[in-house]
Formats: sequence, C-alpha cells, structure tokens
Amino acid sequence: MSRKFLLSGAAALAVVAAPLTAGTALAAPAAAPAVTTVYYDTSGAPTFRDVIRAGAANWNRAVSNVQLQERASGATLRYQEGNDPQGSYAETDGHGSGRIFIDYTQAKQYDQVRIAAHETGHALGLPDHYQGPCTELMSGGGPGPSCHNANPNSQEASRVQSLWANGFRSAGVPTRIYEQMPVLSH
Repeated sequence: MSRKFLLSGAAALAVVAAPLTAGTALAAPAAAPAVTTVYYDTSGAPTFRDVIRAGAANWNRAVSNVQLQERASGATLRYQEGNDPQGSYAETDGHGSGRIFIDYTQAKQYDQVRIAAHETGHALGLPDHYQGPCTELMSGGGPGPSCHNANPNSQEASRVQSLWANGFRSAGVPTRIYEQMPVLSH
C-alpha cells in the first residue's frame, strides 16, 4: 500500500532544497568591497567650505568604493582660494592627493558647487572633457556659465568606481590642470 503526503509551506521547500545542498558547502556571502577614504582640508578655502562639502557629498552619493571626508589633520587633498588669472585648477596626482585652487573671479560667474565637484573629479582620476554637455561634470566650463549640474553622470561615476576598485594610491607626480572656464567680461 502506498501513501501520498502533501507538504505545504516551509516543509515543501526543505524537501526540495535538501537534495541541492546535501553534501555541498555553501559559499560564504561575498565580502563588501573595501572603501578608500580620501581626507580633504578646507581651511585654505574658508569662503568655499560649504561649496566644497556639497561637491564632496555629490561624489560620495555617486560612488561607493572611495569616499571623501573633511579632516584638517592628515588630509591628502587641500583646497585653497584666491585670485589667479588662469582660473581654478587642480594640482593632483589623480590618486586623492594634491591641491585644488578655486578662483574668486570664476566662482562669481560659474556654479560654485560645480567648480568644486569638477576639480575634485580630477583628484579622483578623471580628465577634462570640455566638449561634453552640461550633464557631464568633467565638461567643466565648456557648456558655459548657465550650466548648474554639479553631479557626476553615470559614466563618470563608473570610471571612478573602476579606478578605485582596489584602492587607488600612488606616489605620482602632481599635475596642474587649469580649467578652461573663461573669465567673462561684464
């Protein structure tokens, strides 16, 4: 005489799953990717402190394996402000170290958070792409002063994620990158 049983709910799942896992080691959950923290100092750019923080926050929302954190002591990235006829620029190795200069004249004409976030993009390893549209943060001043986008697009974020996949550290030689954001006459 044969008997038939109906299993429901969790009991049915246990019977179905048992042959799949019996005698097989289950893989441990994948470890979360390491996060590299780049510490930045705004003491040399007090006028733009909130602007710099906003630009850093935009990057922190866009990428996960490198994060920017303000800290004066031990910072590898320093912001400064002043006047420079060449405009704003980044002196950086592209590996989270260097100096970012924000020019007063450009900051009166262009979106300040965009300037700070764009220059920070250089410190994270991205080059300029002046021919790009306003939706590209690294197009800098190319789209003109009416552009107010201060967020990296998905391609820029993906590139930074890729560059920082295993921590992006180097003792490289700083490079000075001047922004081609023309000073506009009034």
